Order: sequence, then C-alpha cells, then structure tokens
Amino acid sequence: MLSRSLKLTAAVPLAGPMLPCICRRSLAHVANLEDIPTARDIQKPIARRPMLTLKVFKEDDKPFSVPIAEDSFDTYHLDPPPYLVETTKRELKQLYRDMSLIRRMELAADGLYKDRKIRGFCHLSTGQEAVAVGIEHALTKHDKLITAYRSHGFTLMRGGTVKSIIGELLGRRDGISYGKGGSMHMFCESFFGGNGIVGASVPLGTGIAFAQQYNDANNVTINLYGDGAANQGQVFESFNMAKLWNLPVIFGCENNKYGMGTSVERASAMTEYYKRGQFIPGLRINGMDVLAVLSAVRYGKKFAQAGNGPLVYEYLTYRYAGHSMSDPGIAYRSREELKEQRANDPISSLKQRLIEWGVFSEEDAKSIDKEVRSKVNDEVAEAEKMPEPDTKPDILFEDIYIGSQNASFSKQIAEIQDLLQKSGLKYQMTATGTAVGLFTQVGPGRSCLAVSRVIGYAHTLIHQEGIPRIQTDIRMTTRTDKEQPMEGSMLSVERMLAT
Repeated sequence: MLSRSLKLTAAVPLAGPMLPCICRRSLAHVANLEDIPTARDIQKPIARRPMLTLKVFKEDDKPFSVPIAEDSFDTYHLDPPPYLVETTKRELKQLYRDMSLIRRMELAADGLYKDRKIRGFCHLSTGQEAVAVGIEHALTKHDKLITAYRSHGFTLMRGGTVKSIIGELLGRRDGISYGKGGSMHMFCESFFGGNGIVGASVPLGTGIAFAQQYNDANNVTINLYGDGAANQGQVFESFNMAKLWNLPVIFGCENNKYGMGTSVERASAMTEYYKRGQFIPGLRINGMDVLAVLSAVRYGKKFAQAGNGPLVYEYLTYRYAGHSMSDPGIAYRSREELKEQRANDPISSLKQRLIEWGVFSEEDAKSIDKEVRSKVNDEVAEAEKMPEPDTKPDILFEDIYIGSQNASFSKQIAEIQDLLQKSGLKYQMTATGTAVGLFTQVGPGRSCLAVSRVIGYAHTLIHQEGIPRIQTDIRMTTRTDKEQPMEGSMLSVERMLAT
C-alpha cells in the first residue's frame, strides 16, 4: 500500500506498444477463490482491514496465489505486472525472515557504530528491506546485480553472511572484502557491489548486461541507483546504450525521497523517475511491499529475456535512519513524517497479511523473530573476534590486478625495500592502489648516486614487461642543521623516471 505522501495523484496513461496482459493467469492455482482478500481490502491500512483468511495449502511447497494492492504499480509505455503473485508458504515465510534478518543486522551495525567499533562511512537501509528481498526472490544466482553504496541488504541476499558483512564493517581480515572495502565496497558471486561513487555503478551495470548479451547468457542484470544519482549524465548515457543495443538490463531507481538531506522535489524538476528513460518502458513500484517488488521483477525479467530490451523501474521506498550514521535524519524531515512512514513498515505489513492468510500464526512470527535475533547476535559476536589484517605489503597488495609477471607485486616491493636497507639510506615507503611513494632522507656526506640507483632499480622492477605503468612519487631531502629540499634533485629524478 502506497502511503499518501508517495502515491500519485492520477494514473499514468498507457502509451506505445503493449505487452500481452497476464494479470489473471495464476487464478487457477488459488486454493479457494471465494476466500481471497480483494486488492481493495489489501489497500486499507492494517488497522482497518477486515480479518480475511486465505485458505492456503497445508504443504509448504505447494504453489498458490496471493493478491497485491491495485495501486502497487504505475506504468509508462508498459502493461502492469500481475496483481496476483504465485508463491508457496515456504517462500512467504522466507520473505518475512529475510527482511527481518536485514533489519536486525542493520540495527546491530547501528549499535556497533555508536560504540565506535565501526568507523568511517556506514549507510543503513532500515525501512528499505522489501526492495532487496523482493528483487532477490525473483532472480537466480546466474543473474547479476550491481548497486550503489547502501548495499548491506543486497550483499546478504546475494550470498553474503551476517558475520562476513559485520566483519567487513569492523575492518577485519575475514570480512567479505577482507576488511578493505568497508560499508560501500562489498562483493560476492554475481554481485558487483557496493559502489561509493554516486551514479558510477550505472555504466558498469550496463557493461555487465552487454557481457551477458555478448555471451548469449539468458539472464538479466539488475542495475540499481538512488534518486540522488538520477540526474547524472552517465545515467542517461547508459539508458541510450542499453536501448540502442536492447540489453537485458532492468535499471532501478531506489527513491527513498531524499538524496542525503535534499528532498527529491528540491533536487529534480521531474520526480517520476520511471519515465526518465523516454524511449524505454518504465514502471513505478510500491517498494514498501515485498510482494509488489517480487511480481514486478519477475515480470521485468521475462520482458528482458524475451529480447525486448531494457526497463526503467522506480522503487518508492523510505529509509528510517539518516543518509549515513553521521546524519541523525531529522533536520530535513519532521517526526510526524517518520511516524507516518513507519506505519507502512514493510515487515509489519507482510507479517499481518501472512497471519490473516493463515500462512503462519503470531507465535510462529515470534519464533522467527527470536531465531533471527539469536542468529545476528551470535554472528556479530563471532565477527568481533575476527583478527585485523596484518600490516604487511603482501596483504596490502593482495587482490590488486597488475597483469602477468614472473614475480608478485608484493615480492617486487620487498626487493625494493631490501635494496633501500642495503643502501644505508633512511626511508619510508608507502603504497596505495597502484601508486608507490618513496620518501628518502639523504644525510650529509652521502652520495646522491645511491639514491639514483635505488630509484632506478625500483623503476625497473615496477615497469617491467607485463605490468601497467605505476606512478612513482619521489621526495628527497637533505638533513643538515635543518631539513630542506635538495635543490635540483627532483628534476634529475623526473628525467630518469621518464626514460
């Protein structure tokens, strides 16, 4: 059910070529048609809904269909997805469990950050769980997904564990990115992150979809970004290429109504992001309803697999917390707004419906909640016991792609360090990414020739065949009564490095 603040004032007219309407095809799988709650009943606030019972099958894995609200979708050059979702008791209970697991994990991360155990950036998705869970349940592990920096829930759904995600946030060696990625850079099979640069993941996702098409893989790419990235040029360039080549990609704008602290109305002249593709069909989805998300992504996947090209989805959702842990989230929105949105909570809403439909009881829900809480507490405790990465070059340069060569890059760095030690020079060597910095001090009476030999040898190692050029930054000083630059040295060094 869309809240009043999210719901459109009028339906979007259909235009352009249409897909065959398949909204009612799953009616035959319903156990008892007379007992299905209508879509109009589902639209009502939880407190005002009649207690309706859906006679589902006793077996956990026998399929039947459940309805979703009539205002779950708004379309652009596209017929709507089915308003009946085929599912099973097992899947419905798993949807509830998965959303609860993400929520509990994010709350644990919140507590660890406030205890100053997690440092740096930390972007929580509390309130947006239905998007990550609904998408994942419509995919296979062969489908690809890439998103922006609010990625903890997607990481969990794609195959990460609570322990590996919390370990990464804590900067531990056994974190999902070995403690080097933090909140914004988590990866696993078929999941391409977690990307910290706003909007930069969209062209990457388009490339992933191109690779799938090129390799004749009958799969799709889910390419997600936030409303704060929706106005960037690279997003529209990606739209153009995807449509030009009819790539199997579903672009998805997670519209949580605020880009950092700026509302979408203040940032965008047109806030109907699902229409931004112009020549690409679009769909706006109630992202607070996991069943609506599930139905929409199933529908979109079939659309793309049929060779129809890309889609632009907009998931209307809401984050309860601030943009990041440094943002209390109340300076730009009222407490009344937060209260209204929490009344539309995706987990509570699904729980109430599953109880009404007879999928599980209130006691069953409490049992799941207890199991999830225990699981998260146990895995957080294990994550806190993980060791930190060793501060060694072998660890620092691990997993950095530098091409093919006989010796590993970390071994080359060790050889440079060994030569520097033999030279008798005082030095400090640092490295980040593919840039190496040599900081040397030349004392009185020591020949600059030794420095030149060290630099020349390092240059030879770093630029041997098969290794891409690595920027080498050299700083040399003399130490007499006071430290001062060695005049003329940098010019000669630069000439040598240019050869």
